This record gives sequence, C-alpha cells and structure tokens, in this order.
Amino acid sequence: MTAPFATSARSSVGLEWELMLADGSTGDLVPRAPDVIEALGDSTAHERFTVTGELLTNTVEVTSGIGKTVAAAVDDIADAIAAVRTVTDPLGLELLCAGSHPFAQWFDQQVTDKNRYHKLIERTQWWGRNMMIWGIHVHVGVDDVNKVMPIVNALATYLPHLQALAASSPFWAGESTGYASNRALVFQQLPTAGLPWPLQTYAEYEDYLDDMAHTGVMSDATEVRWDVRPAPRWGTIEVRACDGMSTLPELAAVAALVQVLVEHFSRQLDEGRALPVLQPWFIRENKWRAARYGLDARIIVDREGTQLPVTEHLRDTVDRLADVAVELKCVREFAGVQGILDGGASYARQLMVADAADGDLRQVVQHLIREFREGPTLREHLSRLPR
Repeated sequence: MTAPFATSARSSVGLEWELMLADGSTGDLVPRAPDVIEALGDSTAHERFTVTGELLTNTVEVTSGIGKTVAAAVDDIADAIAAVRTVTDPLGLELLCAGSHPFAQWFDQQVTDKNRYHKLIERTQWWGRNMMIWGIHVHVGVDDVNKVMPIVNALATYLPHLQALAASSPFWAGESTGYASNRALVFQQLPTAGLPWPLQTYAEYEDYLDDMAHTGVMSDATEVRWDVRPAPRWGTIEVRACDGMSTLPELAAVAALVQVLVEHFSRQLDEGRALPVLQPWFIRENKWRAARYGLDARIIVDREGTQLPVTEHLRDTVDRLADVAVELKCVREFAGVQGILDGGASYARQLMVADAADGDLRQVVQHLIREFREGPTLREHLSRLPR
C-alpha cells in the first residue's frame, strides 16, 4: 500500500486534545458530545480549530490549525475550549482531562454512532469497550520523507520521558491502580496500538501497511495506533503516547518538548549523523517503568544499559536543547517541562487529593475540573477540602 507523505512546513505544530464531559454536580461522565457538537453547528466552520466527536459520546476532541509555533497551536486550542464552553456552561456541564476518569464505569458509556467505531468495538470486544481513555496527540512537520522512520525510532527512546510528564491515570473505575499511567497499558491492548515497529525506511512502513491491509487487520494508515507514528496525510510525525494533560500549560510544555526533539533529530540527519536508538526490549521496559512509576521511574538511556532517573535525563535534555527552543520560539512553553518536574505531574496531584479526601474520588474529579478551568490549583483545593 502506498501512503504518499504530504508536504508540510518543517517543525510546524498541530495539537489534538481529548476532553471529558462531566456533570458539574456529580462529576460523572455524561454522553452529551453529539449535543455539544450539534449546538456549535456552523459557528466554528471558519475557525482554525475544530471540535469533533470521539469513540465515546462523553468526549469532545479539540484540534488546532497548523501552527508555526507551539504558542499559535495552543492559542487555537484555547479558542476551541472557549467555543465549547459557550454550549457546556449553560447546560451545567464541565470539562476536564486526564488519562482516565477516576470512578466512571465502562458499561455506563455510549459509543458514538459511526461505522468506524462500531467495527472497532465488534472486533475488540471487552478491550474495546474498556477504552475509557483520553490523550493528546502532537503533530510535528517533517520536511523529508526519508527522515520519517529514523526520527520515529529516535523518538521511541524519549517515549518514557513524555509518558512520565503526561501521566494522569492513577485511578481506574473507582480503584487506585498503583500505576501513574494505567492508560498506557490499556491502550496498547488494541490491535495496531502500542510501540512502533523498528522499521528503517518509509518503504518498509508502506510494506507494513500493505501486509496489514492484505490480511484485513486495517483498511488504511489512520488505523495505525502506535505511540509514535507517521501521519502521511499531514506530512507529520505524530506522538500519541501521552495521557490527556490536565491543564493547558502542561499541554504546551509537552508539545514544545516534542517539537524541539523532532527539530533536533532532523538537524542531526542533515549533518549526516546517526540518531540514537535503543534495543526494542529496552524501549518496552522503559514504557512499563514510566507507566508504573511516572516521574519516579529509572529508565535505560543507552544501548549499554545505563540507567538514570527519568527526571535527571529530562533536565539534561532540556539544558542541551535550550538553543533549539529559542530558534523555534517556544522558550516559554519549553520551560514548562521544568515546571512539571518541579511541581509534579497530574497523577501525583490526583493521588494527593485522594489522600486528603480520605479516598473520595469525587473530590479528585472536582480537582480536575477546577484545574482544567483555572490551571494548577492544588494547594488552594487542598485547603478547601472538608477536614
């Protein structure tokens, strides 16, 4: 199967953010996405952003236009959220985001009435019905198709870093899982999901697509659900490994890190340098460690098996690539990575709220609602919890 790789501006950025719809009083999920999208109607038709449905009717996805900078893409996302709130606020609905909802049950959710989603559920059954997961997708433009698979493979060495920063799914269906990102391990149960195969060239990627289409596994490239994948239609590499970010500044920070990494690797290829790769078994182990321990993980950072705290390796990466961030005009957003390292990721804040509320996960949802609307407000929220 041929999959022509579209032309895109080098290191341009596009963002997708999957958001939950919840009842403002109970915090439980509500199947109102079709109503929200219908109410918006044509009012957003000429905007740079889009608002669409997803697998479940409790979710809306907001998507940016193509941004020359992370800031431009984030502005689109902020405009999309403002548009959604013109509908949700009068209905008493709240928006929030995390990799999972702390207490909602899969059997209470409704699947969006689209043939693509019905086929997915029919094939995947219990695992498909359990896909109560929310994530972000970061697209970065690549100027040469021959760079795509080398950069995908290099980014795979940084997936645990991105996963740890974004980890926000410590609870699942009312239980504490012991994982910082339970979503990471749930999502990989779908066919064609999980870590990318270590293909060397774009031609090998097209051979993969051909094999999967020929055997009926999938119909086209959009059904490749790797943690990081080529996006031929847009001419981008798309990182899909991250849990849903709980605040807009955190989304911007992770987007900036992805953009900087892609540009850094692209420059190395321009200079004829080989990109870093790890053995597939190390990459798999790193994914599990980041899912289990989040920012407390120790990860394998080279082919010799050297292990470092993911926070230490991230700080070193931020320092080394600071000049790239300057050139890409994402210094402020890139600094947000340091902010997450200093202040903790969403999973840690959720666990702290649960502990302070004696395990009441309704309080965790209200914390997520407040964070999404106002930004990180953990200290203020903790001070308001009943004692």
